[in-house]
Amino acid sequence: MNLIYNKIVTSKHKGEKLLAVLLDPDKLKLTEVRKTVKKIDSRRVDFIFVGGSIVKNGDTEVLVKEIKLHSKIPVVLFPGDYNQITNTADGILFLTLLSGRNPEYLIEQQIKSVSSLQKSKLEVISTGYILIDGGVKTAVQKVSNTLPISQTDIEKITNTACAGMYMGNKLIYLEAGSGAKDSVAVNIIRSVKDKINIPLIVGGGIKTKRQLESAYQNGADLVVIGNGFEENNNLLFQL
Repeated sequence: MNLIYNKIVTSKHKGEKLLAVLLDPDKLKLTEVRKTVKKIDSRRVDFIFVGGSIVKNGDTEVLVKEIKLHSKIPVVLFPGDYNQITNTADGILFLTLLSGRNPEYLIEQQIKSVSSLQKSKLEVISTGYILIDGGVKTAVQKVSNTLPISQTDIEKITNTACAGMYMGNKLIYLEAGSGAKDSVAVNIIRSVKDKINIPLIVGGGIKTKRQLESAYQNGADLVVIGNGFEENNNLLFQL
């Protein structure tokens, strides 16, 4: 059953905005999970994303299991590598790095993941992932060995998103990267939103209520908060 995707699509049609918190297995200590999840549960968070660019083999599964002990919020994998796949989650964003030209992240990682996915009960959601320059060299850029698209090249970003939609992606994810200095500009969000008819996810560098509301107002259907929450667990109370 496509419960996660259906929720995203239904919310988009209703004009209801969704929020996800991204937890990185490489950064969050297991001893902190219960306290962290409690803060997430107490606010209106729709999904917990789990993943990172550099994660030791097995750490993702351990973290997801611990999260599941303390929360009923759907856990969606946001993997930087096929080794991060675990059947203990509820779903997975099946990512294609549309902004890069490294075949490892355009098709090779996806092929390597097939065996694990076929053995799992994960809801697999095809997602076009577009890395946008957030003002710093991010882990995604280093690991994937690809360059982000400049925020000034709105046409290229928009056309890349449209190409992903035409290729059959069910979601488009605009990402400024973990620890981004600059979040995705509102004119980029607005331009992409005007040209695609599938749900739009926006993440990277969003640390304030103003940034969150601005992303929503300009077309984001789902906003992801990662680094901002890592640095300040009380961020959700301030939003």
